[in-house]
Amino acid sequence: MPARSKGREPAAALKRRAGRIVERLAEAYPARIELEFSNPLELAIATILSAQCTDARVNEVTKSLFEKYRTAEDYADADPEVLRDEIRSTGFFRNKTRSIVSFTRSLVELHGGVVPGTMDELVGLPGIGRKTANVILGSAFGVNEGIAVDTHVKRVAGRLELSDESDPDKIERDLMKLVPRDGWTDFSLRMIQHGRYRCSARSPQCDGCVLEELCPTAGSW
Repeated sequence: MPARSKGREPAAALKRRAGRIVERLAEAYPARIELEFSNPLELAIATILSAQCTDARVNEVTKSLFEKYRTAEDYADADPEVLRDEIRSTGFFRNKTRSIVSFTRSLVELHGGVVPGTMDELVGLPGIGRKTANVILGSAFGVNEGIAVDTHVKRVAGRLELSDESDPDKIERDLMKLVPRDGWTDFSLRMIQHGRYRCSARSPQCDGCVLEELCPTAGSW
């Protein structure tokens, strides 16, 4: 178990430390998403496929997938058995197939096949939770509606003691209080990269980490 800092950090001090974390992450990582896409629909499909799968694997699968399926109608009318085989290597392919088909059918029915650009409309579609909606809004529409909290963001936020919550929605609310709104999307993308390449689940590389002096649990994993 990691050693935890003693007592609750005063709100003002936490805010200052969070600001320095934002700055350090900006110096260390480009604000980029690693999923490859050319429009909001492709990003939505790629994000659904990325659940418990690497972005690299998803990108391999979507190379041919995006050539075959160009519109929401194409996915909605797809043979589920064929689609399952095409996305099999991303894992959990049965659930993902159901999510893609139900999402695109609703997208066609409710929005004429066009991915909407608001949080309320996106989360009203099957297969789209708040995290996925944040990814779509931030990276496809340039809208900072929230902070996408995936497994990497959840882990890093906990280790940095930016939030002591376990529920992603509550973690997001904590982070939104600490990070300026115009930086929400960039912050999420950089936290994901930090969690993926430095602060990994099993063997975080604390020595020489750009956040080492700002991390209450550095060196205790």
